[in-house]
Amino acid sequence: MFDLTGRTALVTGAGSGIGASVAQAFAAAGAAVLVTDVNGEAAAAIATAIRDSGGRAESFVLDVRDAGQAAEAVAKAAGLGDGTLNILVNNAGAIAPAMVANLTEEDFRRIVDIHLVGSFVCSKAALPLLPDDGTGRIINVTSAAGLVGTIGQANYGAAKAGIIGLTKSLARELARRQIKVNAIAPLAATPMTQNIRDNEKLSAMTLARIPLGRWAEPDEISASFVFFASDGASYITGQVLPVDGGTVI
Repeated sequence: MFDLTGRTALVTGAGSGIGASVAQAFAAAGAAVLVTDVNGEAAAAIATAIRDSGGRAESFVLDVRDAGQAAEAVAKAAGLGDGTLNILVNNAGAIAPAMVANLTEEDFRRIVDIHLVGSFVCSKAALPLLPDDGTGRIINVTSAAGLVGTIGQANYGAAKAGIIGLTKSLARELARRQIKVNAIAPLAATPMTQNIRDNEKLSAMTLARIPLGRWAEPDEISASFVFFASDGASYITGQVLPVDGGTVI
C-alpha cells in the first residue's frame, strides 16, 4: 500500500532537513526522485547519498520563485520515469524572524514569496505533467504558525496560513482529475529551527508547548509524506496533518 515503485517525485528544499529526509524516504519506497534546492551542492549531496543506498535520484538547482526554473525542474523529474510527475512536495522555505514593529516589508514579501508564491509557481508548473490515474499528488508544507499564529514571525505565519488556503483550493480544483492535494504541518530538529533550539529561553518555551516534550528528528516526519504520496491516501484530499508532537490539538 505504501510502495512508490514506478513513480516519480520532485521535492523542493531537499538539500537538508525535512526535505532531504522526505527525498530519501521516497527513494527507499521505490520512487525516482529529483532532489531540488537553491543550494546546488547540498541537493547533489543528497542525490548522491540516495544513489549510494541503491535508490534513483538526480539533483537540480531550483529557486522556487522562478517559473522558468520550475518548468525545467518538473520536466526533468518527469523524465526520470515515463514522462509523468506523480508527486510534488512543496517544502522549500526560509525564515526572517522579527517582531512586526521591526519587520521590514522586504523581509515580509521575501518569506511570503518563497513559501506561498513558490508553492503556487511549482504547483502550476507541475499540473500538465501530473497524471489523472489517481497517483497524482501535491503535498504542501505548512506549520503550526499557519494554524494558530506565532510571535516574532508574522511573515512566516502569514505564508504558512496562505499555503493552507492554497492547498484546499487546489484540492477542490484538481479533484476532477483525481489528483490529491494535502498539507503537512511538521515540527522537527532541522537547520530552520536551529536558532530556536540554540536559544535556552526560546527552546524551553517551545518544548513547553509540545505535549510529547521533545523535538522530532526529520526521519520521524518523512513517513507521513510517504503515506500521503501512496495508495494508502487515495481517498484523502484537502487536509492538513500536523506532525508536531501534539503542538496543535
